[in-house]
Amino acid sequence: MAFEPVTTADQKTAAADKPLRADARRNRDRLVEVAAAVFAERGIDGSLEEIARRAGVGIGTLYRHFPTREHLVEVVYRREAEGLCAAAGELAARYPSDVALEEWMRRFVDYIATKRGLATSLRILFTTNSTLFSDTSGRVSQALRQLVEAAVADGTIRGDVDASDVLHALGGIYSAPDTPEWRDRSRRLVKLLMDGLRFGARKAG
Repeated sequence: MAFEPVTTADQKTAAADKPLRADARRNRDRLVEVAAAVFAERGIDGSLEEIARRAGVGIGTLYRHFPTREHLVEVVYRREAEGLCAAAGELAARYPSDVALEEWMRRFVDYIATKRGLATSLRILFTTNSTLFSDTSGRVSQALRQLVEAAVADGTIRGDVDASDVLHALGGIYSAPDTPEWRDRSRRLVKLLMDGLRFGARKAG
């Protein structure tokens, strides 16, 4: 099954704005990468000062790229969602369809971890009519649907599987209590879910 290419929001923004110098682009990309990790680890209480320090830049550099915390949160969220969507095609090209699906769901756990950490600011962005959610709506479910349909088509998972049901099951991970072992437990749940999807499969050919 062909996977549709993804044009990211950052790519659209870069095309419209004056290009950053190479060093400034590296600093910005590093800040976004570190912020995603800090927010996933500590939630929205992760400090901007810590993010700048771990990225190896001054706090002034952070504010030049991201004038507010919500601006940084929005860019981090877009990056995580777009990376998850892009991973569908990359994994499908590299692995058998059921393995690609399982690996993608493991990445989904990391995506959820970041989203949980951003929850407070995401609610603020939603109330300010940010285009964040309309821009990303449906793209994650589309990526999952492509992976599920490919695995159904070649018989590596059950033929009666519906992608919306799989997404609903994955969504239950988001609402689980935020405990220190949450991520490990979530990965075990992904494995259990895949065991169920593979049960009774009839591989094509």
